[in-house]
Amino acid sequence: MTATPLSILDLAHVESGGSISEALHHSVELAKLAERSGYTRMWYAEHHNMPSIASSATAVLIAHVAAHTSTIGLGAGGVMLPNHSPLVIAEQFGTLAELHPGRIHLGLGRAPGTDGATLRALRRSYQAADNFPEDVLELQRYLADRIPRNGINAYPGRGTFVPLTILGSSMFGASLAAQLGIPYSFASHFAPQHLTGAVAHYREHYVPSEQHPEPYVSAGVIVVAAATDEAAEELFGRVKLHRVRSFLSRGRSEELTLEAAASLMETPAATEILGMLRHTAMGGPEQVRTQLEDFARYANVDELVTVHQAPTRAEQLESVRLTAA
Repeated sequence: MTATPLSILDLAHVESGGSISEALHHSVELAKLAERSGYTRMWYAEHHNMPSIASSATAVLIAHVAAHTSTIGLGAGGVMLPNHSPLVIAEQFGTLAELHPGRIHLGLGRAPGTDGATLRALRRSYQAADNFPEDVLELQRYLADRIPRNGINAYPGRGTFVPLTILGSSMFGASLAAQLGIPYSFASHFAPQHLTGAVAHYREHYVPSEQHPEPYVSAGVIVVAAATDEAAEELFGRVKLHRVRSFLSRGRSEELTLEAAASLMETPAATEILGMLRHTAMGGPEQVRTQLEDFARYANVDELVTVHQAPTRAEQLESVRLTAA
């Protein structure tokens, strides 16, 4: 394993023709393997109205995985805070922290994690994102141990000091995390454009806090690991095909066939989709280790959030195992 701590982002991916139940059971197996292999923590992201992602009820999934593991850290990567009341999130993650002390982390995002129609179904509005900085501060207060002036406390939640992380893919999140003195995580696994600028801004403007005296940065990176460099290259070709198929099937009544997706690989839409894979470590174990260490230095980060992409669950688990090896 690399000198830089590794964690894993798990979206509880639902395979084509598979079930949500299978995806959730796989998340448990993935976390168990990560725990045995020495990964620092698992992250689960809130998305809505996406049939291929089963991690929408993030706190519930974390509770389930926590009950089947014993040491690995578990976090939201993240909860889309504008979709929720800060008090409710404090109660949810405060409950998790009381049940699993020292293992729970809470990443916070400003985006809705869904489309406009689903946002309305959540009973939220786009304007809710404007209150994100104030909501983060409110959430911090609920998780602290000071007696609030308004007499409102989170039970459970108060005094748990669940560690917060600001998620982002732009300068906004970097600036807010620096001002508040809390860790920052950049979503370079799907939005690589502003990675180095955002990290540099965060570190340069960081204001130390009692809970986090030093800045702490993590960043997402795609990983495609196989037994040999040649096998990984073949696997990566299939990863790209399945990724284009998944993205271009959104909004369709039926998923594109692999043949139809293959015919679209040279289109501008496919080129844009594949551009998200700019930061990918691909190869056998030694090559992947070298590429991850190079990326950690390039991005100037303290933790790598690996996103193991593979067409099958068996290949994903093998990528996780080989990367740790």
